Amino acid sequence: MFWFEKAFEGLPDPRTGNATRHDLLELLTIALTATVCGAESCSDFADFAVDREDLFREFLRLEHGVPSHDTFSRVFRLLDPAAFSACFGRFVEALGARGAGVIAIDGKTLRRSFDDAARGNPLAVVTAFATASRLVVGQRGYRVGEGDSEIVAARALLECLDLKGHLVTADALHCQEETARLIRERGGDYLLRLKGNRPALQGMVTEYFADPETLSGLPGAATCDAGHGRIETRRAWVSHDLGWMRGPKSACSEPALLPDMAFIGMIETTVEHRGKATVTRHYHVSSRPLAPADYLQTARAHWTIENGVHWLLDVVFDEDRARNRKDHGPENLATLRKLALNILQTAKPAISIRRKRKRAGWSNDFARSILGQMR
Repeated sequence: MFWFEKAFEGLPDPRTGNATRHDLLELLTIALTATVCGAESCSDFADFAVDREDLFREFLRLEHGVPSHDTFSRVFRLLDPAAFSACFGRFVEALGARGAGVIAIDGKTLRRSFDDAARGNPLAVVTAFATASRLVVGQRGYRVGEGDSEIVAARALLECLDLKGHLVTADALHCQEETARLIRERGGDYLLRLKGNRPALQGMVTEYFADPETLSGLPGAATCDAGHGRIETRRAWVSHDLGWMRGPKSACSEPALLPDMAFIGMIETTVEHRGKATVTRHYHVSSRPLAPADYLQTARAHWTIENGVHWLLDVVFDEDRARNRKDHGPENLATLRKLALNILQTAKPAISIRRKRKRAGWSNDFARSILGQMR
């Protein structure tokens, strides 16, 4: 599996002495293959390796046989999560270039990763998701309530990504001057949701779009969707003339505008359901002067991370019930699940991820076909 060796070459082996009897890349290959085929824990990896040893011996040496579940657990507890996550870039290249497009940034907490005995807080993971190719391109974890935050983790993740030509989207938590500057320095553009954490900027934008005469003179676009007894109409207006926007963020001297800000927009959503209509308005700022239709499409593309990553990990991979809690285990296994998800997203045939996992678990031939598409 040359593609795997190339993606993970140089990954430091945290083991020493007799603990290195099983080759690190072979161990990771078994764990990744088992995850693709439905395994969810280190015990599952070991059981799968025993039952499918004939499959693994087709492309692995397995000089000392198959690893035990303790070996898998120890490796994932000790493996440097930053180094393991850094292999994401080369792994995505092996799947094929993702091309320029929207990269959605969002965080998720692994609900069962807390450790009551050691009083350890649960792990949260910030994920970068290429919405066009539906590939996870990176992640960074942090422990909730232990100094780091989603904002800090997101910036660390962005530092590792090549953002040239990409438009980075994120919710209002990341509407921060430092985050916007980092995205621009990395060669990308940003589209950030605007809420009350930037009160002066929000106030100016809200007041601007509240004027009906202003709206009538702005370019706009609309979409309408119907389903499940609901009719949802989304209207967008944009403005690229920001010369009038001035003032501090608050009582301090911080600027209200983000670096290279070139666009403000509003999306008004009307949902009709059972004879009632609900109207909500959302505001965004961006460094890229988007047309109204592109703005609508990009804002909606951001939320594909919910059903394209978070929902699949919870429902298909059962991530929320994963009980690995020790050391770096939760973060490294979260990385492993996303690597498996990337493989399954790109592999043919075009059936659901759930069906691909089940068929790969049932059939060596189907598992070979999934892994063979990575060559």
